[in-house]
Amino acid sequence: MRSILKYFLQGLVSVVPITVTLYLIYKAFVIIDNLIPVNVPGLGLLIILSGITLIGMAVNHLISDSLLSAVERQVKRAPLISLIYTAVKDLTQAFVGKKKSFSRPVMVKLSENSELRRLGFITNDNFERLQEDCDYLTVYIPHSYNISGNMFLVPRHCIQPIKTNASEFMKYAVSAGVTDLGEITILPPLNYEK
Repeated sequence: MRSILKYFLQGLVSVVPITVTLYLIYKAFVIIDNLIPVNVPGLGLLIILSGITLIGMAVNHLISDSLLSAVERQVKRAPLISLIYTAVKDLTQAFVGKKKSFSRPVMVKLSENSELRRLGFITNDNFERLQEDCDYLTVYIPHSYNISGNMFLVPRHCIQPIKTNASEFMKYAVSAGVTDLGEITILPPLNYEK
């Protein structure tokens, strides 16, 4: 009976991750494909991907930067629309834009008297523009098994940069440490330099 239970659990460990992954890919495919109502499976997705690519080509080659800036300025004048637009734009650029925001992994000491550490990413080091003599950096701490996280302002001396592959580091943090992190080097805490 123990052998059967062992084999069942081994099968579960083997089958569940691939099944859930395939199911989520399938559901995403169906949702995106159904955005354009055509009776040929996959054609809606193909039309959307082609449209996005054509828009990217048009923006890159046909539309001037000054025109894009003018349109963006108008969008930013509408309070609620501006909030949504800038948040979505910044998040999109963080993952696929030229400015990769999740490329600087760190270990953060959130309390002076604690030995506990959190893993995160420096997303912005320009907070000092808001306050004179400020030694805080913006750090995003992802939640495990979730697509959310928290943003903290952390003093430089409480941040230790980690030299590792940023995408592997993100997988490690999001998987609650279950995924293998690979090679890492923990660097000394950042010193505040003005």
